[in-house]
Amino acid sequence: MRNLSRRIFILGGLTTVGTATLQLGAAAQSSAAATPFPFTLGVASGEPDESSVVLWTRLAPTPTNADGQGGMPNADVAVDWQVSASQSFATLVSSGTVTARYAQAHSVHVLAGGLAPDAEFYYRFRAQGFVSPVGRTRTAPAKTAVGRDFTMAFASCAHYEQGYYTAYRRMADDRPDLILHLGDYIYEGGATAGALRQHLGSEIVSLADYRRRYALYRSDPDLQAAHAIAPWLVVPDDHEVENNYANMVRADSSPVLTAAQWTARRTAAYQAYFENMPLRAASTPSGNSIPLYRRVRWGTLATFHMLDTRQFRDDQACGDGTKVCADADLATRTITGTAQESWLLDGLGQHLSTWDLIGQQVFFARNVNSAGAMNMDAWDGYRASRARIQQGIIDRAVRNPVVLTGDVHASWGNNLKADYANPSSATIGSELVCTSITSGGNGTTTTAIPNGSLNPHLRFYSDRRGYVRTHITPSQLTADFRSVATVTEHGAAATTAGTFVIHDGQPGLADA
Repeated sequence: MRNLSRRIFILGGLTTVGTATLQLGAAAQSSAAATPFPFTLGVASGEPDESSVVLWTRLAPTPTNADGQGGMPNADVAVDWQVSASQSFATLVSSGTVTARYAQAHSVHVLAGGLAPDAEFYYRFRAQGFVSPVGRTRTAPAKTAVGRDFTMAFASCAHYEQGYYTAYRRMADDRPDLILHLGDYIYEGGATAGALRQHLGSEIVSLADYRRRYALYRSDPDLQAAHAIAPWLVVPDDHEVENNYANMVRADSSPVLTAAQWTARRTAAYQAYFENMPLRAASTPSGNSIPLYRRVRWGTLATFHMLDTRQFRDDQACGDGTKVCADADLATRTITGTAQESWLLDGLGQHLSTWDLIGQQVFFARNVNSAGAMNMDAWDGYRASRARIQQGIIDRAVRNPVVLTGDVHASWGNNLKADYANPSSATIGSELVCTSITSGGNGTTTTAIPNGSLNPHLRFYSDRRGYVRTHITPSQLTADFRSVATVTEHGAAATTAGTFVIHDGQPGLADA
């Protein structure tokens, strides 16, 4: 690959920059001859507000090296970056140089500021004489403006071994304005014999392990396409650390770890998560925790309340699993922690926008089976916590609360009820649950709602893989449950398995 003249690309052929002359500094050119192409993990952006966005890349010429450093030398590297309103980069609106540090696995988080609101931009990097792929991003509308109607997609659960990332590619094809990822971006388990494609090594524990795992996932071109097409808002779930962990409590003892080793593992997991996501500096980890619950405004049209239901939760009741469990009703139990719960209710009470969108990890509405059992890892295992938030929504007269959820590897569309034991009680909000990108494999054609007669507030179900695409206007939110027929083969088309509408001021799903 020829240095400095590498054709800049985006999204597998969406566009090329052409003959633009780079106006980047030359500080990094001297090492080009000795270093292979470092942008193998692509580019990303995230956390948009009305004047800025985070730009991300990570230098990794050989991304899956066992030391987690991606083949980079033990030295810091200067990285130039540019933002332009055009794909030709003929005129720059923002630019600069940032240092990619060895101690941070040469990850780069640039806060590109001074941008116009509600506008589209293109960005790229250069380091060691190489130019990165080009990414597309955009800013939010001004806080006092409704802005244009916009398209937002959300996804979760992308087990690398269980399928190809066709759904990520189809999200990119839709050219959304914003993408939410609601957790299980990586999986922590070791290689599975006979899997469609395999993890490297055993279950990940160390910082090098986690960095290498992110590098493996981020090497996928379909995932890179989804990152490059739009800014992302991300929150992790459990598998970014360990399956079904709760605060400082592990779900099992495999692999065997001392308390200190478990703390070190959680520290490493969140360090690697920050390094590999387009997060603002405010989310920099501290010790074994990472500050992630936050509010993101999209003008007066929408407010995203991004929750963290892993770091502060009580341990799953009755030993986890699907159980009949009276302890799940204990008033003291919490899935958010007290501080985050107050923060959420305060934000909902501010009525900042037409739509209050709560991005979070696990199934929110009640889902009971014929034995009366519920999932202790979901909000059904923290019923008093859910009741406090739902009552808070009622008390604050929140106009359009919509919970956005991942985790369960199937698509669901749910109404939130004031009293789940009384189907005729008021519908106080809506829940849209995305299926997985790959987790669980191809799925089935089943659309029959499991235990539907026991849960009449559950309106839709699909067992295929995919994502949810929403089109949001001041008068309605339209949700398309997008799915692909197969993830064990590349290139499946995405189709719409179901479409629902939520009308302004009318909580609950209506037929489209």
